[in-house]
Amino acid sequence: MADIPQQSPKNWTESEVSTWLRSIGIKEHYIEKLYEEEVDGQILLEVLNEDYLKTKIYMKSGPAHLIIQKRDELMNSQQKCQEKKKPTGSKRTEFEEKKSKKSVQCLRTVSDCPPAKTTQSDQEKETAQEQCVLISKEDCQPRPFDQEGTNFLYVKHSILQPESGAFNLILPCHEFKSFAVAATLDRTRLQAKFAKEVLKFAAGCMNIRSNGTIHFGVMDSKEDGGYVHGEIIGIPVTDKDVYVDALDHIEKSFSSDKEHIRQCVRPPRFIEVMDRQSTEKQYVVEVDIVPLISIVKSKVYEVRLPNFKESTNKVEFEKETILRRVGSKTEPVSDKDLSDFYQRVKDRDAQREEAEKNHFLIAPEMCQDLGRKLTMLITSGKKFIEKEKWFILVTNKFKPDDLCNIDWLINMNMFCVFDFDPDSKISGLCSRYLEHHAANMHFLQSYKKSPDTTIKEFTNHLHLFDQTSWIFCNGRTDFKGNETPCDEMTWIKTKMTLLRESVSLICKKILPKGTFQVIFLLASPVEKPLLHTFYEFFTDMEGHEDIICICDSEKNFQKWQSFAEGSCGKEAVDNCSVVGMKMSHINATLQHIQPVKVCFTKHLPVVVGGTCLLETQVEEQMYSLEILTVNHCNETCKDFINEEKENIEHQFYRGGRVTWLNFWLAENKYVGEVIERDAYHDTSKLLKDALKYNADQTPVNIINIYHHPGSGGSTVARQVLWNNRKSLRCGVVKPSYPVSVVAQHAVELREYEEKDPQRCLPVLLLIEDSDKEYLDDLRHELEVAINVKQIQYGTLCFILLSCRRSHDPEKKCKESPLQNVSVTHELSDQEKRKFSGKRQALEERYEPKFILTFVLMSEGFSEDYVHQFVKHLLQDIDRHSVVTRLIHYVALLNTYVQNSFISQSHCEALLTLTIHLERFRQYEFERSLSDQARLVFLHLRDDKTHIESIRIIHPLVAKEILQQLLGPQQTQSSLAMDLLSEDVLFEHRFGRDEYLTFLRQLFIRRSRISKGDKYDSLFSPFIEHVCENEKSPDKAIELLIEAFQRFHNDSFFAQQLARLHYTYEKFEEAKHWAETAAKQLPNNSYILDTKGQVYRKWFQAKCKTIEDVRKTAQNTADAVETALKALECFHECERAADADMENVNSSGFFAEVEVGCSLLKLISSLQVFANRSNGHAECMKYLLTDYIPEEVEDAWAPFHDRLKKLHKTMQDALEWISEDLSYFQTDIGADEDETPESPEEKISHPLIWLSKKSAEYGKYFSEASSTGRLQHGKSIPANLTPFQKRMIIYHFGGGNIISILSKLIDQKDAVRLLEGILSLYPSNPLKAKFGQRDIVNYIAAHISLNCLSPQNQKVAPLKDLQALCCQFPSDKRKCLPSALFLLTLLFWPEDDDTEHEKETKYEIVQSAVEHLDKGYWTKMKDIPQRKRRLYTHFFLGSGNGLDKFVHKKKFERITKWFSVSEKRMKWFSGEAWKMPEIAIMLKRVSGWTEDRVVYLEGPKKKKFNILPLYVPSVPHSNENITFYLGFTFRGPVACNILVKK
Repeated sequence: MADIPQQSPKNWTESEVSTWLRSIGIKEHYIEKLYEEEVDGQILLEVLNEDYLKTKIYMKSGPAHLIIQKRDELMNSQQKCQEKKKPTGSKRTEFEEKKSKKSVQCLRTVSDCPPAKTTQSDQEKETAQEQCVLISKEDCQPRPFDQEGTNFLYVKHSILQPESGAFNLILPCHEFKSFAVAATLDRTRLQAKFAKEVLKFAAGCMNIRSNGTIHFGVMDSKEDGGYVHGEIIGIPVTDKDVYVDALDHIEKSFSSDKEHIRQCVRPPRFIEVMDRQSTEKQYVVEVDIVPLISIVKSKVYEVRLPNFKESTNKVEFEKETILRRVGSKTEPVSDKDLSDFYQRVKDRDAQREEAEKNHFLIAPEMCQDLGRKLTMLITSGKKFIEKEKWFILVTNKFKPDDLCNIDWLINMNMFCVFDFDPDSKISGLCSRYLEHHAANMHFLQSYKKSPDTTIKEFTNHLHLFDQTSWIFCNGRTDFKGNETPCDEMTWIKTKMTLLRESVSLICKKILPKGTFQVIFLLASPVEKPLLHTFYEFFTDMEGHEDIICICDSEKNFQKWQSFAEGSCGKEAVDNCSVVGMKMSHINATLQHIQPVKVCFTKHLPVVVGGTCLLETQVEEQMYSLEILTVNHCNETCKDFINEEKENIEHQFYRGGRVTWLNFWLAENKYVGEVIERDAYHDTSKLLKDALKYNADQTPVNIINIYHHPGSGGSTVARQVLWNNRKSLRCGVVKPSYPVSVVAQHAVELREYEEKDPQRCLPVLLLIEDSDKEYLDDLRHELEVAINVKQIQYGTLCFILLSCRRSHDPEKKCKESPLQNVSVTHELSDQEKRKFSGKRQALEERYEPKFILTFVLMSEGFSEDYVHQFVKHLLQDIDRHSVVTRLIHYVALLNTYVQNSFISQSHCEALLTLTIHLERFRQYEFERSLSDQARLVFLHLRDDKTHIESIRIIHPLVAKEILQQLLGPQQTQSSLAMDLLSEDVLFEHRFGRDEYLTFLRQLFIRRSRISKGDKYDSLFSPFIEHVCENEKSPDKAIELLIEAFQRFHNDSFFAQQLARLHYTYEKFEEAKHWAETAAKQLPNNSYILDTKGQVYRKWFQAKCKTIEDVRKTAQNTADAVETALKALECFHECERAADADMENVNSSGFFAEVEVGCSLLKLISSLQVFANRSNGHAECMKYLLTDYIPEEVEDAWAPFHDRLKKLHKTMQDALEWISEDLSYFQTDIGADEDETPESPEEKISHPLIWLSKKSAEYGKYFSEASSTGRLQHGKSIPANLTPFQKRMIIYHFGGGNIISILSKLIDQKDAVRLLEGILSLYPSNPLKAKFGQRDIVNYIAAHISLNCLSPQNQKVAPLKDLQALCCQFPSDKRKCLPSALFLLTLLFWPEDDDTEHEKETKYEIVQSAVEHLDKGYWTKMKDIPQRKRRLYTHFFLGSGNGLDKFVHKKKFERITKWFSVSEKRMKWFSGEAWKMPEIAIMLKRVSGWTEDRVVYLEGPKKKKFNILPLYVPSVPHSNENITFYLGFTFRGPVACNILVKK
């Protein structure tokens, strides 16, 4: 590709425009878009503007602004080139000449830019030149003339005003020398060259009595090479003495008045040059000439200039010459002008004298009002500092005196501090800050984010929104790791990139523009690293509007100023800097505008009455809790309250979430009271009851508030906290913290400043919108913590107030009135009266539309009212405007996704707003909205990040808007498709994670009653709406395919597509999508389950098509193949589920049995197996032996092997399910939760299912006639094989231990069936060779029959069953868990056993328990125990023999009147054990506790450790105890532990 063309830009092609765009550093994807839009040279010059680039190309402001700026420069330089070519009559000024040259140079360097595609070596060669193009050459000011001790620097490539002649004698004239070659010479040559230039310039200045400065390291007009006149380049200076000593040539250069020259020529000054691309130090060397009249009066100076002569290799001096400044040059005075020159010496002296006098008489500058300037900058023009605004502080070493004046900093919302003081933690700002706040110590490398970490994970990892991040940017002296301070150049080499990455991450990924301000607080002399930090913030924040510089010393400020002006110009630097204000004045000024009082103390209640002080840093260390203090909000300034109270109240009644200030304002009579709803009184009563002392009190109590979405449940919950803050320790659990952290902080809050952990006030914690799982986990963690602390049982420590949405709160309330409270949209009569009065009062001050949510609430959210309101609202709306599009999108998300919102920066991107001044951001955003949007949008602010977002004031309003706004042509599905295609929203970087989560939920999240939804859905409610209401499954599929592509081929979208396709019997497509998902996540058991379900549904559909035809091997082969494919997939699912240590997914086993049964049904309906008299026997022969009937031989050739294994694989699956159900509770309560990715077909009553399927399996493999005979009480043929008998046993529900024990729950016909099962076993089982499973089932059948019919003659004596157990393997590792379980039951000692017998039995039981426990941990994986509660099958009763086993079902008669959750609560709290009916049935055993371990009294050889079923009930001290004994598959458990009196 050629270089940028030389012809006029107007004639450029699209490709040539692209080349030019690359040369100015525009990103490739923007260039491609402009190329597609056919932007050529003419369009570039005449049509293109910033607005077009942002709205059509979706370009960000920065690059758009750059293109237009560079385009204008290009046009100007072209014009000037044209003007240069034209002959002109008038001479242009020297300044114009230089300026023009500068522009042309700029253009020339652009056209010299390398092409886009070059080889690596070419690129390296041209890097320097490319940088020359990309660096903007800003004008800059010279160093202040002849001032001592100025802290100044230049920025490379900045441009000084052109060389100048004498103006008013006081303003210095300037001369530039690049000195690039001379600077590299040896000492003698360099000194001669330097002295010659200085003394020539000095003599010229002194002779015309003008001040002057000569600059070395600045391009002069003679040199070119891509630079412009006055451009600062710098020269390397290895030894400054070389330059200082060079002026010793004065002695030989001047024959007289040498002392005058020494006085007027100042020593060289070395001004450092900042170069952002280089790590080498460069300087501009400057010499000031000050010919004071008192020294030079009536003198003319002749000079002999030094010159190094190569021929003689030494310095020689030219003949004496009189020099003077003429314009911007120094020239000798010619012989003819000499006498005139001497005559005018007096005139020049007089002019100098006058100039010096006038200079000293100049009035001092008017003093700025720095206090007002500082206030305006910090508040962005408001009256107070915004509470929610984040501040980033960049600072260096503080003077000890200044550290006493940082109170203003203590109250700032500090996000992070870039601290360049290595001693800060010991003696600097950090040490002072830590006296008041918690902060996390970080280094720049802490901000290195790996690509696979999300922003949310990264900010959580560093706790960025919890506590201030203190970043030590140049080492930390007290740190024992390798973090030592380094000098400037080493810092630039080693830390510069880290700084760039950390600033970029904060500004571009973490904090959106407008949510933060950067304060540079210059407390000591400024060094380069601090300047680099300014540059990084300036470029990443796309401007200086949110950057403030505060510096008390003008001297320290100068270096900063000279650098900053290079980036953003003199005026901008002046406007954003406060210089010369003492730190004590800054402190006093800023405290006035802070919304809270400085150093305010917070208090917590204590158990003995009174309060204690809550230290702020302690509070911040409990970052997962928002702690409500006794004097909460008292720190708010009066001025702030008077200014903001109406706004706070208005925001609440418009639909915003209630804040603590709302309650505080009402309590202090600044505004009317917040209505107390009936639910508030109900909750308060439950809380009061919980606080009453009760010896059986559980340490953690839970009260649930269930509420309709948007009905004020959160207000009720917070009102309860507010009104109890003086008597309980109260806090709100912040979202998204792990329960372990929350529990740790809750315990710290309970014990803070209390003497005795046994005597503390209970902690009332509000948990909002969490699922039951989180609540249970938190309860569990708190209980563990209480046990570790050994808090006495019966002490109430924590009350968890859970506030959850529900579509039927009243039903929840009825289920458990002692634990649940409901808040609904409907108001009681009493509430109606309260709301009516409040509404009248509010309507006197606000129009109804401005307190809309309150008005809707007082109307009970009646559908008619909402409908009429929305209809009226949308009357004159512009349906085609971008704002209406935004309302559409927000309404769609708010209707289907609970708690969804769109961030304000997303909205600004969609509305293509360019906000120039930060202080007007909110105003500009609101001004861009239509009247309708302003009414229905509610502005939210994230409690943690303070990022602003919007949602519609109420979900019901959102739903109604969605219905009414969509015209007759538009559907919700087409709206969702538009939303998916909205690149601006999809790619916007701030709040992206949340936005994508909401979008994902719109398409994927199913509704669940357990999550507070109206019903359980198969797909997301939105997808169901498209399928059912729009009658358009194809559209739903189209949407999910678009979403799949949009979310980078996400496998969970592919999974949904597979499910949707098979639901509508599009099986080929379903197979494609299931395979796509499984290819990406081959070890995800839930996706493999979906793949199996595709084939399962396909198999069902194929069976349906051949339902009414005669079935042959040929017409069923296809269906059989599909069924076998389904079984194969479910096996894969089982393997993946088994390997997954964090989830339990048993769906593969259940589905395998379901498909197996359906396949057996199909096989047995084949003509060959159905019609003949011996068809069933033929079928069994085919499935169980090597025999293959010729009718199926060819057609089923590929399947024979797999079909013959069917009986074995199905039996294995049934056994796996039985064993799993043996261990864990299976009664799924009404409020049980599903996993985030649940299996397709959830089995709601697994015990009943297992009995049914075991029977069905047995039916297919058993002899039909024998089964029938047995059912009618007749004896069965004697010639049945053991396998046939086993299958009949299966058919009767005796195939596995759980099916047998479930007969105790479902007791219909149970006794007859159990007797039938036992009749199939040999009459003398001890002599028969039983398999282990057969023995287990046989014994379980006897125990079950005895429970149902205690006097039954068919029940074998206990001794016979014990003898039968001898046939279990002697190596207990080979025993089945069910065999070990039966050993613990059958060998439990009797009261009348001898000591020896008891000891023998205990040994058997203890050995079995040891192996049961190992098996239990294998089964448990890494899953919290709370998620898989141990199931207790039997309790030890007061009888003898088999009568001593009491099944749990017996308790049902006593507790059947309670709901599931109440029943659980009664067992959980221990109330149920006290019921006399239960106490009569059970037997208490004795034991003791030792270090909180329960031991059973009885065994002598080895202590018998019994697991407590409910850990908190174990006493903390070593006590004698009694308890009830339960039998589980983990071993015996202790229930209802009581200390012996």
